[in-house]
Amino acid sequence: MRSNKPQNQLRIIAGRWRGRRLRFAPVPGLRPTPDRVRETLFNWLGPVIAGARCLDLFAGSGALGLEAASRGAGEVVLVDSHASVVDTLRQQLQQLDAGQVRLVQADAAVYLRGGGQPFDIVFLDPPFGEGLLEGIMQQLEEGGWLSADAWVYLEAERGHVYELPPNWAVHRSKTAGQVAYSLIRRTATVAAD
Repeated sequence: MRSNKPQNQLRIIAGRWRGRRLRFAPVPGLRPTPDRVRETLFNWLGPVIAGARCLDLFAGSGALGLEAASRGAGEVVLVDSHASVVDTLRQQLQQLDAGQVRLVQADAAVYLRGGGQPFDIVFLDPPFGEGLLEGIMQQLEEGGWLSADAWVYLEAERGHVYELPPNWAVHRSKTAGQVAYSLIRRTATVAAD
């Protein structure tokens, strides 16, 4: 049975661009976070999204970063390495007049080797089956990319086991189909006396 849903499109759920349909690049393996998962996530983040600095690594369709911007994030950085993904996102940003969103074409691990100001919220939704989560989490923690009490959204294939840095704790967690997703709360490390 065929779906009536247009291919390679997603919908912004709420905020300034509510209801806007955006297309995304037809790249194999690109899977935008589903509407109901995004709705749950942004209900969780509701009290902290306004004015937040957000980093969307592995941006792909831009669903998470653009939803954050639509809901009032102060600054959003979208990072993706795929040229056609970046070209499509650039077009979307121009159509939306999204001045608070910056687009960077780079591999996530390479991007995190640079320096930057800490983010309040990080969306971490890497390609499934490539074993990227733990290394990226370590880079985020050790590279000064996270504010003292940052939130990190993790999305992985259901049943995937990963180890969080010691000062990260699961705040909320759910599954939807073959996807497991969690909102993680980071606490600043305390230096030993």
